[in-house]
Amino acid sequence: MSGFDLSGLLVVDITWQQLIMVAVGLGLMFLGIFKDYEPTLLIPIGFGCILGNLPVAENMTGPEGLFGILYEAGISNELFPLLIFLGVGAMLDLRPLLSQPIMIIMGAAAHLGIFATLIVALLLGFNLAESTAIGMIGAIDGPTVIYVNGKLEALFETPGLAAAIAVTAYSYMSLVPIIQPPLMRWFTTKKERSVRMEYTPRPVSKTTAIVFPVLLTIIAAVFLPEAAPLLATLFLGNLLKESGVVAGLAETARTAITNTATIFLGITIGSTMQAATFLNVGTLKVLILGLLAFALNTVGGLLFGKLVCALSGQKINPLVGAAAISAFPMSGRLAQKVALEDDNQNFILMHALGANAAGQVASVLAAGILLQLIFPILLP
Repeated sequence: MSGFDLSGLLVVDITWQQLIMVAVGLGLMFLGIFKDYEPTLLIPIGFGCILGNLPVAENMTGPEGLFGILYEAGISNELFPLLIFLGVGAMLDLRPLLSQPIMIIMGAAAHLGIFATLIVALLLGFNLAESTAIGMIGAIDGPTVIYVNGKLEALFETPGLAAAIAVTAYSYMSLVPIIQPPLMRWFTTKKERSVRMEYTPRPVSKTTAIVFPVLLTIIAAVFLPEAAPLLATLFLGNLLKESGVVAGLAETARTAITNTATIFLGITIGSTMQAATFLNVGTLKVLILGLLAFALNTVGGLLFGKLVCALSGQKINPLVGAAAISAFPMSGRLAQKVALEDDNQNFILMHALGANAAGQVASVLAAGILLQLIFPILLP
């Protein structure tokens, strides 16, 4: 092929650190495709990680590149997390929660690990903004973590920490079926796991189901303005579902909008996992602290569940407390699965999903409370 110099095409300028990150990306895709661990998250994140560490990355991650544009369009301004919350709201059934108000307290108890991990992160040398974002990993709520990250990223001192926090949050979301069941078994007895719960919920009227999301959005806008965008999109999605008159909009929020935002968010977050800033001790600390926060939240929910179980005269299964984190609906289904191991006629799913819905709301409230508390300190 005279007239063409192809020698430049054969030069591959890639470091061993980048090769490690390419392998990490392949590993994430393997878990998503062949192990079915949250494939909607891990496949785009893994693919983005690979692209972000190839020689072509410089042309894609800059301000004019694909990932640069997506980052500015949907992550730095928190748009993608808000769109995902719109879809989550359209999937969420708050009726079990409204019929059993104790679930609200259970959701709060299952998020105490966020605050405990924040303190541990501060002791390890992370600044307040970084510690807050790290603690939020415990909610196992990727969009909320991204939202908090975006609000605080400018105050981070450690390069690449925002990417490490986001990836850790989504990675642990995919590992909920592996991490939670052992904790459920370790912190409860067989007798407690075998408690059967009667499901005779108080009826929740359509009016109540409609008024609740509107009322809570108004209250959040007044008292927790930093969390208002998250709660507003979450409850708008729920309102579309509960109104019963815009089924098409509710379906679009659940499917098209959520799936599109998840693809763009996942691949963009993956592209930020670049070797130069990702492979460091700080990332390892984030992974460990994120796991600590996740475990403490689950244990907090279980311990509160055990307390309620004892106070109720063995009428509430403490496994429901483990479902009160924000991994909806995975944790609720896992609580049911573990309950069936000891009694194949023990059906607690509706109770667990009620706690799961409470956890979804509680994670947003926790984020709003933290942002509301620390912003006056960080931005006097």
